Amino acid sequence: MATLDKDIFGLKVENHELVKLAYDAYLANSRSSHAKTLKRGEVRGGGKKPWKQKGTGRARFGSTRNPIWRHGGVAFGRTGEENFTKKISVSAKRQAVCQALSMKNADKAVFILPADVKLTGKTKDAVKVLKDMKLEGKNVLAVAAEKSPEVMRSVSNLPNVKLVRATYLNVFDIMNADAIVFSEGALKVATAWLKGEEK
Repeated sequence: MATLDKDIFGLKVENHELVKLAYDAYLANSRSSHAKTLKRGEVRGGGKKPWKQKGTGRARFGSTRNPIWRHGGVAFGRTGEENFTKKISVSAKRQAVCQALSMKNADKAVFILPADVKLTGKTKDAVKVLKDMKLEGKNVLAVAAEKSPEVMRSVSNLPNVKLVRATYLNVFDIMNADAIVFSEGALKVATAWLKGEEK
């Protein structure tokens, strides 16, 4: 029976600052920049001067697409090229994952799938495994050494189960899961990866 490494699952987390940093970085790096506003030169119309320069008593204007006019362009708006990414070092990311796993383990939310459990690609097999582990209806993060076709087919139709490879563990998925289930192979891979011992 596989056991949990204390250097990964047994840390005493006194400060959540690193976990928060990694959580925010995950969200920021997942953010896309699609929003774009039109500048005054990109808005349709406005080619004609609204009124003559002098003699009307009103302020001079050269275009109805001035940003201070209704239907005008947007000043300092989104360009669609914003960069929201936040960089975090590999060592800091791994430490944050270790802290998140330790917090979940302290809450008794980390489980190891028995070695004799085999998923054949049928959803009912995965449902039975979750029922036997008393994880029905919970948000489950399933961690596998490799995403085999059989495992993917078994859990793909379960809306409350997310499957990730062991080397793709992240703070966001860990903290949002009610339970984390490792296969024995995934536990070995994750332990080696988090300790920097992977090949």
